[in-house]
Amino acid sequence: MYSKIKKITFAISLIFGLVATVQLNAQTLKSPDGNVAIKFDIIENGTPSYTLSYKDKEVMKPSRLGLILDSNGSLTEGFKLIGEERSSKDETWKPVWGEEESIRNNYNEMAVTLRQDANDRNIIIRFRAFNDGIGFRYEFPLQKNLNYFVIKDERTEFAMTGDHTAMWIPGDYDTQEYDYTVSKISKIRELYPSVMCDNASTTIFSPTGVQTALMLKTDDGIYMNIHEAALVDYSCMHLNLDDTNLVFTSWLTPDATGKKGYLQAPCVSPWRTVIVSDDARNILASRITLNLNEPCAYEDTSWIKPFKYVGVWWEMITNKSTWAYTDDYYSVKIDGTDFEHSKPNGKHGANNANVKKYIDFAAEHGFPQVLVEGWNIGWEDWIGNWKDYVFDFITPYPDFDVKMLNKYAADKGVKLMMHHETSGSTVNYERHLDAAYKFMVENGYNSVKSGYVGPILPRGEHHYSQSINNHYLYCIKKAADYKICVNAHEATRPTGLCRTYPNLVGNESARGTEYEAFVGNRPHHTTLLPFTRLIGGPMDYTPGIFDIFINHDSRPANVARVQTTLAKQLALYVTMYSPIQMAADFPENYEKYSDAFQFIKDVAVDWQTTKYLEAEPGDYITIARKEKGGDRWFIGGITDENARTSVVSLDFLDTDKKYIATVYSDAKDADYETNPIAYAIKTGYVTSKSQLNVKLARSGGYAVSIRPASASELKGIKKLK
Repeated sequence: MYSKIKKITFAISLIFGLVATVQLNAQTLKSPDGNVAIKFDIIENGTPSYTLSYKDKEVMKPSRLGLILDSNGSLTEGFKLIGEERSSKDETWKPVWGEEESIRNNYNEMAVTLRQDANDRNIIIRFRAFNDGIGFRYEFPLQKNLNYFVIKDERTEFAMTGDHTAMWIPGDYDTQEYDYTVSKISKIRELYPSVMCDNASTTIFSPTGVQTALMLKTDDGIYMNIHEAALVDYSCMHLNLDDTNLVFTSWLTPDATGKKGYLQAPCVSPWRTVIVSDDARNILASRITLNLNEPCAYEDTSWIKPFKYVGVWWEMITNKSTWAYTDDYYSVKIDGTDFEHSKPNGKHGANNANVKKYIDFAAEHGFPQVLVEGWNIGWEDWIGNWKDYVFDFITPYPDFDVKMLNKYAADKGVKLMMHHETSGSTVNYERHLDAAYKFMVENGYNSVKSGYVGPILPRGEHHYSQSINNHYLYCIKKAADYKICVNAHEATRPTGLCRTYPNLVGNESARGTEYEAFVGNRPHHTTLLPFTRLIGGPMDYTPGIFDIFINHDSRPANVARVQTTLAKQLALYVTMYSPIQMAADFPENYEKYSDAFQFIKDVAVDWQTTKYLEAEPGDYITIARKEKGGDRWFIGGITDENARTSVVSLDFLDTDKKYIATVYSDAKDADYETNPIAYAIKTGYVTSKSQLNVKLARSGGYAVSIRPASASELKGIKKLK
């Protein structure tokens, strides 16, 4: 009997000991409002893990943490908790430009120090809990046994609680230019072959790999977004799905040798982020990505200004013009090919007369910048040849007079925007970068659109690997030395670095308007981008196409056309946030529809306040924004392939004022397939008690401009209904 009692007592003691150990290892961190909770734990084999809850409901199952190193072991197991530090922050900071004048950064923080006795080394995992989600990262203190090290894999997990609806694009080391697919997580593998697309550079790594920002919705109405913030000196994170267990695991972009990161302590990883809410509008309103980046690195930011622009670009995209100057050469050497005596092809877009036309149009309609692509020599053989010395970024074609055109523009209060296409040759761009930026300053340019079309040079590198991410940031920092703003296309998708380096005024890094001229974008595309790609930062989407059918003599027959109504093109200036916005169509098309063009002329690009009025990812979005430094408001509403009625209150307006509102909407018979250009414009007065009821056609939209009205203006104007 005594023996049995002794065994039972020992068993009970063992159980209580295990419970005590679990409680010792398990640490909980809650958001300031208590709705978001992270539980950190060390589970079997000393493996770090976390669990995420929202309003007391588990939304992320226990998910493992850690990294596998290339030669000095694993950082995935054998850990024990040896320290914990907690802190809180509640501050307000002002972005140089943005969706609001000030941003609140309010979180509770927990940093756990973990020791791996077997290898005599420590790591720190730092968690921050915000009211709208979490961020966490790995930190590597300076120490003898973890100094220089190479990452073979990162094993951060995001374990789903069910077969949620996912809004995803394929995992790809070299492009994000895909249409989004909406499906159950379990269907990703099955649908994968059908969502592939042609691109100048494509590198798929898995039949279940997806890119961030990944948008998810549970069956019970919880919205989650997985992404990363502050991607610096590290490779871009994708997610690889274990579709048996419904677990996404981080998958880093490798370099040419297959390695995924070269680190030197002390150092940190990017933040891994999860935004969570039961209201889709809160996903759009989240500023977690920006808040997890460092404050602005520049003391003087007076030279960084948001702007709208037009340009010589769409005509090349639609085959009306060419980037290349001549058809004489199929092989070009920048320092040896004679363009002065070559025969012009007659279609080169960046010629003096054409650029003057755009400058005149910009000056007449209040656009401060004009983009010109194809101005510099080398476009005859620029793509698909693994060419290193592809451009020099300072030598114009014979029909483009740099000094004359910049003076012509300056005399009219306009600046030309530089274009630097690298053709993926990052080595060549860095070789010429100082000379190119100096050339810009000497000739009156203050902004540049850069491009990285095609496979990356050095060979074997990818658009999103560590060294190429470092290249992008190097260019941004170097541009700041010359007070130049950067709009980078085909670069890695943004992770909030525009807070630290606000001269990064734009990125493409997703499927933009240009695809409307190639194969088209699905009607739901722009209802998803604000929930996915724009979570990391603004996108230079280049909206404003009025010629929906893209009709001109040089246009091949039976090719794609814009998959929206004209009114939806107007709405995108509000729903697709960017501090730079292009009016992308030809001047003659804006002159043809000058009453609708008025909205593009009026709409602001820098904002004091933003209100998210309606939102459901993949279905519809309605946003109201108040301009910075003024009293005007602008509203944009869009829908997918389904018609709908938008019902929004104007209770955000000042209660003691009356306003003049102009509504640009789809006409009653508008339809994106059969009658896309049909639009209606009506004007009336509104107050804070007004409500708008606007019908949107299939893939339609509406835009509203609202300004305070004087007493004299209100005479004879009816209340808007």
